[in-house]
Amino acid sequence: MNARLMDMALGLGVAMVWGIGLVFAKAAIAHFPPILLMAFRFSVTALALVWFIKPSGGQIRMLLLISFISATLQYSLTFTGLSGLEASATALIIQLEIPFLVIIGAIFLKETPGWRRWVGITIAFFGVYQITGEPRIGNALWSVVLVIGGGLTWATGQAMVRHLKDISGLTITAWVAVLAFPQLFVMSAFFETGQLQAIQSAGWVVWSTVAYLGLIMTALGYYMWYTLIRRIPVSEAAPYLLTLPLFSMAGGRFFLGEIATIQTLLGGGIIISGIALIVFEPIKKVPQTKPKPTAPPSFP
Repeated sequence: MNARLMDMALGLGVAMVWGIGLVFAKAAIAHFPPILLMAFRFSVTALALVWFIKPSGGQIRMLLLISFISATLQYSLTFTGLSGLEASATALIIQLEIPFLVIIGAIFLKETPGWRRWVGITIAFFGVYQITGEPRIGNALWSVVLVIGGGLTWATGQAMVRHLKDISGLTITAWVAVLAFPQLFVMSAFFETGQLQAIQSAGWVVWSTVAYLGLIMTALGYYMWYTLIRRIPVSEAAPYLLTLPLFSMAGGRFFLGEIATIQTLLGGGIIISGIALIVFEPIKKVPQTKPKPTAPPSFP
């Protein structure tokens, strides 16, 4: 397959499995506490991929940090926020991960966004502000804040992945799952209640959703994503995530009966417009006068 077509297939595939995954997760959260759901999700992924783990050499500390930031912390924030929002609204708000990717790239990866990118970032945040004018979303501002925080931590983790050397996307996905699922069980024990009752009363539909989240949304989705961002720069991979809300809206309408209001569509349109300005403006690299350091930089 042509390399460009392969990149496109990977990008759209990621958007589809993640977008539909948000819809299925929203349905499952009605039964499972969200962090517990994520713990089971990554347990399934770990069981499926642990056989593919290879020794990580001196990168285990970096993988542990990535797993905490981009999995444990990110999913605790995002899916706790999802419990108070519709899947379609969450998919729009989580698009702020793209502006965060650009900001982090500018700070830590020596990328220099042009003025159009900064305008796009401003527009995207303004779009989220507009979405909060929808009463159901405005009454769940804490959930909005959690999802925004999830976008920030996700973008931080993905920037860190760019500094891993000589390790495949499948191995990264496996290590993140193996390291993250015990952390998530601990997070659930500290911050949630009713776990035992939820487990005992869960039916096959709920467990099927857990299987989708673990095998398709995580194992397959992140394998495709990590493979993509190691083939092309993060800034070139990000445009494919623009289609994620379309899959979530379609899935939310079909599976959950969600109907986006005019206010949500208006705010969503503003967000997507801002994101479009960001992702279609090439990043200019700062000329390197000396070799890059081999050790990864520190992240907050």
